[in-house]
Amino acid sequence: MSFRILTVCTGNICRSPLAEQLLRDGLKDLPGVTVESAGTGALVGSGMPQQALALAAQYGVTDAEAHISRQLTEDIARSAGLVLALSRDHRQRIVELAPSVVRRTFTLREFAHIASQVTAEDLEETYEAPGASSSSRRSRREALDSTSDGAAGGASDQDIAAAALAAAVGAAAPLRGVVPPLENASDYDVVDPFRRSDETYQRSGRELVPAAETIVAYLEGVVDWARARTS
Repeated sequence: MSFRILTVCTGNICRSPLAEQLLRDGLKDLPGVTVESAGTGALVGSGMPQQALALAAQYGVTDAEAHISRQLTEDIARSAGLVLALSRDHRQRIVELAPSVVRRTFTLREFAHIASQVTAEDLEETYEAPGASSSSRRSRREALDSTSDGAAGGASDQDIAAAALAAAVGAAAPLRGVVPPLENASDYDVVDPFRRSDETYQRSGRELVPAAETIVAYLEGVVDWARARTS
């Protein structure tokens, strides 16, 4: 099993590539995790502009110059286990294109906000332990307990990580609208810096980077939780 994360903005040359690169670097030690990006109105084939490259370098990205913009498609969206839009408008466009991904599509800052409220009990409701029988009539609680006793002993670390990440997304989805909202609706978005001032690029980074770091910590923590259950 593997797990794919997709970040989405408009042109796929500023915000979503930076989010992609930060998440990929932060999650590089998790097996089978792929992080990609796309744009709702992509400047297909373009690289990141100089200001975006400088911002990426500022935050430690080393592969930004390799980025090539691509257009979001329904297939790309549907193949992702977690879709992170850089604004509410992008999120709307994604779910209009691929309605089936609505429960696993968030804005980047929205997902970071919700992640801080997810509990172990929430995860237990959504975690499908590798090796547990899909046809079993036991309760999920019993399945988890038996997994910790070795039922998933044959599961690979990649399988455990993929199941944990799916659970991380599944646990967050029902909390949308339950977790107290951010003070301002615009705080769910990352400002678009394209063709704007250096200060706007800096503001974009200040909005994007902490959310990406929170998401990395959350996803790594959930994988550690799942590993502990199967050890």
